[in-house]
Amino acid sequence: MALPLLESMRPLKAAAGLPNSTPTRMAFVYIPNGAIMEKWTPTGLGSEFELNAIIEPLRPVKNDLLVISGLAHDKARANGDGAGDHARASATFLTGCQARKTNGADISVGVSVDQLAAAKIGRFTRLPSLELGCDRGRQAGNCDSGYSCAYSYNISWKSPSTPLPAEVDPRSVFERLFSNGAIGESKERRAQRERYQKSILDFVLDDARQLQGKLGHTDRRKLDEYLTAVREIEERIQRAEKFAAVPEKLNLTKPNGIPDSYEEHIRLMYDLIALAFQTDSTRVASFILSHDGSNRPYPFLGVSEGHHDLSHHGGDQAKQEKIAKINRFHIEQYGYFVQKLKSIREGEGTLLDHSMIVYGSGIADGNRHTHHDLPVLLAGGGGGAIKTGRHVRYEKDTPMSNLFLSMLEIAGAPAPRIGDSTGVLKQLG
Repeated sequence: MALPLLESMRPLKAAAGLPNSTPTRMAFVYIPNGAIMEKWTPTGLGSEFELNAIIEPLRPVKNDLLVISGLAHDKARANGDGAGDHARASATFLTGCQARKTNGADISVGVSVDQLAAAKIGRFTRLPSLELGCDRGRQAGNCDSGYSCAYSYNISWKSPSTPLPAEVDPRSVFERLFSNGAIGESKERRAQRERYQKSILDFVLDDARQLQGKLGHTDRRKLDEYLTAVREIEERIQRAEKFAAVPEKLNLTKPNGIPDSYEEHIRLMYDLIALAFQTDSTRVASFILSHDGSNRPYPFLGVSEGHHDLSHHGGDQAKQEKIAKINRFHIEQYGYFVQKLKSIREGEGTLLDHSMIVYGSGIADGNRHTHHDLPVLLAGGGGGAIKTGRHVRYEKDTPMSNLFLSMLEIAGAPAPRIGDSTGVLKQLG
């Protein structure tokens, strides 16, 4: 079972020839259907900025944020290919490339930034990258005006023709992170755990006690906090599974392990990313909250209409207010994640200090399907390379790929270019 990075491990890492500095992590969070930009974009620039209504829930972590305006994804535009902005938005988001318009097997777009990073720094971790989502995806068929469903449901691409589908079941993610990877043994242990209703931690409790006796005070505290966090998440997953197993009045079958609550589902996934980073199980993650073009309703927010339908508001104020509610809900979950990372001590700082967490969409105005001046946030200090607590506006149509190129350089995985990038972004540090 993976452990958090303890102070006592640093000499061992050096002896093994591994980098002894605190690693830099990166995660990419995707929201669908754009945002109401008038309620998103802050007033003021630099450190003298005020959070607007939609991103106001991030006030507790304002100084840990870089709000970025002016970035664009030109390759999400039609460029002669006609309709299909939603499929192009998600396919282009992390690749910066134009997706080939096809609903057949000849899909092609580009390698995504997370996979460029995983190819270089993934060798230092057990999992090169982690791809998560909250929608069960489709990998074939026509999902948007002649574009394959593979474009609509994936933001991570290992090669131009190979998407990496997002895992949506928290139980499966947990098993990937905390099983020992041995074929047969993992299934056997899981069956035993379910049969006796034991926690995975029960199998390592004795070893953990022995380890705690050999650690200093700080490491013992970190190990105890970590084990408590793991048990808490596993218990939440078990509760979600039990609740999902109860038939509804309509006797609908629910996916095993996925909570009924969308908010709880999102937060479980965020918690699992935090644990993956804390244990250095991976340093790269992507999370698609919902596919672009999603028509999910949000009745718990008082929004019974579908998200995509509302995004074509035609200037209707009431519809825009409902979209803003959805946007703010997504921001609240992101704020939960950022504060979670900030609460985890690591070295001389926090896990957030050593991370770069991008949040955004491939569409700005969902009504007109615009792909410029995108809603983009970057949380975390990138190991000291990023100066947060600011609102930065770049020249119109600056490629968003330039941000990704900069992040690769900061993470120690430099690339000559990515998609339509023209160079690294200035003003990050």
